[in-house]
Amino acid sequence: MNIPVFFLARTEIELIYVWNRATPEGKAIIVILITFSIVAWSIMTAKAVQMRRARKLNQYFDAEFRTQQQVLGIFDRRIQVDGCPLFAVYQEGCLELDSRLKAGNGERKRHPVTLKAMEHVKRALERAVSQEALKLESGLILLAIAVSGAPFLGLLGTVWGVMSAFSNVAITGSADLSALAPGVSAALVTTVAGLLVAIPSMFGYNWLVHTLRVMTVELDNFAQQLVSKMEVEFLKDDDANRE
Repeated sequence: MNIPVFFLARTEIELIYVWNRATPEGKAIIVILITFSIVAWSIMTAKAVQMRRARKLNQYFDAEFRTQQQVLGIFDRRIQVDGCPLFAVYQEGCLELDSRLKAGNGERKRHPVTLKAMEHVKRALERAVSQEALKLESGLILLAIAVSGAPFLGLLGTVWGVMSAFSNVAITGSADLSALAPGVSAALVTTVAGLLVAIPSMFGYNWLVHTLRVMTVELDNFAQQLVSKMEVEFLKDDDANRE
């Protein structure tokens, strides 16, 4: 007989037996943990796809941005790149700068902007970086809850099940292994379920947090680079004007 098939069949029989012996409270906790597992895997999959797509789009946009001679080159072409954090930061900064460059008739001025106007652009970029970081971080709180809460729910089910097992022993007056083992094994399965939820969620959460931190730093660096290019191209040089 094939060993993996035999192992799976035996595991299935054991799970069915333990489920039948579990208390109603233990079954309720297992159902909650299964729900946690589904939610955690859904979040990990969705966030991994989102961050992978965002990283690729960032690479494409950064390569295109470096080829531009003018900082507003991409903005003037009215390009839209959905799901690209770098483009979202760039767009917000260019919108703010464009509004500072336009005259009352709506036409863009050619002369440089003031230092005060550039400060508004910097604030717009900082706000855009924070917004993009929040978008990437959305949903991670549920994953953190699964990491921290699942083991405690499993432990609660185990303690409750062991308490019920010993209560049944006290009621029946039989303390042999055949009377105690089924209840204890059914109680321990909730701890196993809690760990099966928490361990993958912990690895996924740590990877997502690390990826988010790296992308946030990249957004900050891009915002600083964008501000530097805007200042070189548009900022008024007060010292030169006084001369």
